Amino acid sequence: MSDKKAASLKKTVILSIGITILCLLLVSMLIPLLQKQTEYVEQPENPTEIQQPKEELEQTQEQENQQEVPQPPLPEENGEQQIPEIHEQESQQSEQFEQIEEVQEQEEEPSLKKFAEACGISIGTCVSYNPLKSDPNYRNILIREFNVITPENELKFESVHPLRERYIFRIADEIISFAEENGMKIRGHCLVWHNQLPSWILRGSFTREELMDILRDHIYTVVGRYKGRIYAWDVVNEAIDDNGNFRDTIWYRIIGPEYIELAFKWAHEADPDALLFYNDYNIETVNRKSNAVYNLVKQLLEKGVPIHGIGFQTHLILERPPDPKSVAENIRRFEELGLIVEITEMDVRIKEPVTSEDLIRQAEVYRDILKVCLSSKTCKTFVMWEFVDKYSWIEYTFPEYTSATIFGCNYQPKPAYEYLLTTLEECSRNK
Repeated sequence: MSDKKAASLKKTVILSIGITILCLLLVSMLIPLLQKQTEYVEQPENPTEIQQPKEELEQTQEQENQQEVPQPPLPEENGEQQIPEIHEQESQQSEQFEQIEEVQEQEEEPSLKKFAEACGISIGTCVSYNPLKSDPNYRNILIREFNVITPENELKFESVHPLRERYIFRIADEIISFAEENGMKIRGHCLVWHNQLPSWILRGSFTREELMDILRDHIYTVVGRYKGRIYAWDVVNEAIDDNGNFRDTIWYRIIGPEYIELAFKWAHEADPDALLFYNDYNIETVNRKSNAVYNLVKQLLEKGVPIHGIGFQTHLILERPPDPKSVAENIRRFEELGLIVEITEMDVRIKEPVTSEDLIRQAEVYRDILKVCLSSKTCKTFVMWEFVDKYSWIEYTFPEYTSATIFGCNYQPKPAYEYLLTTLEECSRNK
């Protein structure tokens, strides 16, 4: 080997050794740096340097776990999303809790329904379709105060059977669905009556058999449609006149008095579980008319006719309130026949002009009838014929009278409401 080549090889070897030593030095310097970085991520010396991302993660997890109302995107400022302060979230939660407590307090407010249920009875009203659909105050008070309703006109013959071959149930269906959605029982009113009949019945020329077929089909169709949904029916309404005789109606003239027992028989066949009532006015006390009704239902029971109860309509006039003792005695004699008694259409009309003293006396009449009902064995339902004056039938039928219900036209509770509420509250405390 020449001297030049030897010198070149020596220089290459020295350079390689130098590079190797330099690499080793660099590696020895990098290893501690890498170890330090790893330790920093796992156990930071200053936790606040990475605390903010951890809080964001916890907030996200908490929101996912709560599954509450989605929060809107946080506003951005200078292109950076702003992080909410914890006290803002606490404030929102506090407001939510306050709202929940407020709803609970509203639910716990005293109401006729609340105390009636605690007392073991049902309290209710008739219901009209138009205000039910158009008046929020009407609906709200109805839901708050009552647990049983009676459609005022929507199940009557002319409403559901306007033509011989046609039935219309849309409006009745809506009322019944409303009641079911709000936990209310339903009284069906009424299957056989001399009023509110369609013209095809009143103007028709029917044989006895034809009219019986019409009535049977009507009862089967109406009762059968709501089988298991309507707990009680006023099967026959006002068949006795004020003198204690059979009322002269198309049913009585063509079919004869047998139409009454036939109607109960057909209603029972259509819904064997429904309670079936005879319903009438001016039969609350022991008098000539109530005696006639008593004898009628006694004969029906002796024949095995499926009749279960008597409805005392209880449309009263303030100037002539019934004697509570006579009402109690009358209820007892029907109960002794094995019948249920219900107050089905109560109102107390007042002759104009109405004074504050009149309203107190009216309240006392409402209270007295309720107390008689509560003291009886079977009277477990107390229904009024509307609950607000603006929709009552009284002013249209008896123009000289007014103010028959327990709420004024602007839905202000009248003394009658307060007296009923107090009576039910006292009853609930004694249960």
